[in-house]
Amino acid sequence: MSRLSKLYQAMETLAREGLELSVEQEAQLRKAEEEIIQKEILPVLSEKIEPVLNQIERELVLVVDYSPRQPLKVSLSRKRNITDVLSDAVEIKPDPHVDHRSFGPQSTHKGEIASKTILAVTMPDGHIIRHQKAKDTFIEVIKTIGVDKVRPLGLKFCKIPIISNTRDSKYGKAQHPIGNGWLVLTHSSTHDKKNMLDKIAKALHLKLKVEIV
Repeated sequence: MSRLSKLYQAMETLAREGLELSVEQEAQLRKAEEEIIQKEILPVLSEKIEPVLNQIERELVLVVDYSPRQPLKVSLSRKRNITDVLSDAVEIKPDPHVDHRSFGPQSTHKGEIASKTILAVTMPDGHIIRHQKAKDTFIEVIKTIGVDKVRPLGLKFCKIPIISNTRDSKYGKAQHPIGNGWLVLTHSSTHDKKNMLDKIAKALHLKLKVEIV
């Protein structure tokens, strides 16, 4: 039995027993459902569809409207970006898994655990983001700028995208969820985080002031 089937079975059991869930509990169940669909169902669907779509020689967006026990509906859009069609769309193609047996260039800094410095970032509107832990500042700045802007830059650390939809086998514990299936990698020193934020600011032409204090 799949994880999704087990989840539905648990929900049906609760309903059959007449147990009412709180709003928070229902939200947690729906969140679990969405995560399973995104991480286990959609990648498989993408893998099956891609060979068929390779016959098409122009960019397009296909919108699949699925309703249980109803015929599948597929619509075509000439827009080039899924977010132009659906504002809450989530990318379904998982990032490739990284083989950590081969080692690329390593940071010259020991990492965030060894560093007791604080990261302070002044945003373009003058708002200052500063937490006791550099990783929390790093995450909030990226969320404030927007995943849709930072992700396309393709920035990586330890060969892993700093914004990924795949939990890494080695550094997964240092990947923090920020919603819609996205994970931010914080396995880096405060100095490295500053460098990455400086790169983001330069690439996006943002007036960020990034300081280590």
